[in-house]
Amino acid sequence: MTSISRTRLTWEIVLVLALSVGRSAFFSVLSFVQAVTREVALGDQSTSLNPGAATVDPWSVVSQAASHVFNLAPVALAIYFLWEPGRSALRRIGLDFRMFGRDAGSGILLVLVIGVPGLGLYALGRALGITVQVGAAPLDGGWTAVMLLTLAALRAGLTEEVIFIGYLFDRLRRLGWSTWTIILSTAGLRGLYHAYQGIGPILGNLAMGVVFGWVYHRWGRVMPLVVAHVVIDLVAFIGYPLAAAWWPALF
Repeated sequence: MTSISRTRLTWEIVLVLALSVGRSAFFSVLSFVQAVTREVALGDQSTSLNPGAATVDPWSVVSQAASHVFNLAPVALAIYFLWEPGRSALRRIGLDFRMFGRDAGSGILLVLVIGVPGLGLYALGRALGITVQVGAAPLDGGWTAVMLLTLAALRAGLTEEVIFIGYLFDRLRRLGWSTWTIILSTAGLRGLYHAYQGIGPILGNLAMGVVFGWVYHRWGRVMPLVVAHVVIDLVAFIGYPLAAAWWPALF
């Protein structure tokens, strides 16, 4: 690869990240720094996931649904850059339905490996006062809230797994990075992406990034990671508020 092509590839990576997870990671770290410098202890602060999903206003629902769709543009751009003549980028990174049954089963297995310990880290962080309280949007909007939260989970799963894993693994390999350098770097960026939630989620997502990166290196497919991510987010977005409503004394 010539120096010009390396420079072009580097700028491509910078621009894709600036439009997507890199931009979000920057503002997430900024939010974390603001939180730790406040007089209020980190454990006494809170943040909300998808607060607008509880709306019942039809125009707000349409606007939010459209926003989730348009926010997938960086994912489409990353796939476009991965596309080569005569070679499907979707098939190359394993974002297709050829093995969906196996991918779904593998994704559920990853939920058990990553999701349960992740909840434990969040709970530990809350107990130690180093993680903000993360509140899920209430389901007051009924089926429209469920639809918006499902779209949010799909957007998050596709954005993070396609860009963190499928796109960056390909591009950083072409720049000569070693496998474990890529795994650790993308895992670190994933942790920073969730820094606004506090130290517990940073560590949890760092671990998730390492496991997902290693799994992708072994399996060569993004789809199981997308399935796992979407299921984890659906549990957080929809399962938690349902559980809190049904068993308020426990939650």
